[in-house]
Amino acid sequence: MSPSEPTSAETLLYLDGVTVSFEGFKALNNLSLLLERGEMRAVIGPNGAGKTTMMDVITGKTRPDAGEVIYKNVDLTRLDEADIAALGIGRKFQKPTVFETHTVWDNLLLANAGNRRIFPTLFARESPDERERIEEILEQIRLSDHRYRLAGALSHGQKQWLEIGMLLAQEPELLLVDEPAAGMTEAETEATAMLLREINRSRSLLVVEHDMGFVRSLEAKVTVLHEGSVLAEGSLENVSNDPRVIEVYLGR
Repeated sequence: MSPSEPTSAETLLYLDGVTVSFEGFKALNNLSLLLERGEMRAVIGPNGAGKTTMMDVITGKTRPDAGEVIYKNVDLTRLDEADIAALGIGRKFQKPTVFETHTVWDNLLLANAGNRRIFPTLFARESPDERERIEEILEQIRLSDHRYRLAGALSHGQKQWLEIGMLLAQEPELLLVDEPAAGMTEAETEATAMLLREINRSRSLLVVEHDMGFVRSLEAKVTVLHEGSVLAEGSLENVSNDPRVIEVYLGR
């Protein structure tokens, strides 16, 4: 059995022997990783370790040269980005991508799961179920008092929360979140960690982050990538004390 082969029905995602090369440079080198259903995993590592490429492979943006990427028994390497999103995988990039000239409410309405394939008209009345769902998301992402503000008028941290809310509106089972704390104030960073822990009660998350304080507050298992492979894995305390991790990442 390979290190990433599913060991139980609770396995949600696994990467087995994934390799990606760009002009001879191996961005991923025989990468294997397993994520259990309901788990939150923090992924850390130096620049160039392969973190973004790993997310690109999972979401279908990049096709691996070798290896398997299995999500709920489906090989993602055979699907395009839209089909992978439809399976229940949502991705949040580091830079918020919201509709800045629309209100917070309308951003969530546009992202609603029932309108994935067709861009809805903002003049149509949303259904009672849609209104209820949007209200729930607004409360969860701490933006209930900002529902009628233009998204462009929000702070950087609030835009990050709105984009997370837009992902939640699509009802993903797995969220890939890239550096959610980047550029945030201390208060926003604390609130974001709390938000992700709340989301983790009902969904799985894979979080790429550089801020070690933020990673600690996630209270999640940590995977350290280096040169496209897993260097260490375990609690933050354990990987932080690993001499290899200190040498290639934390000691810099």
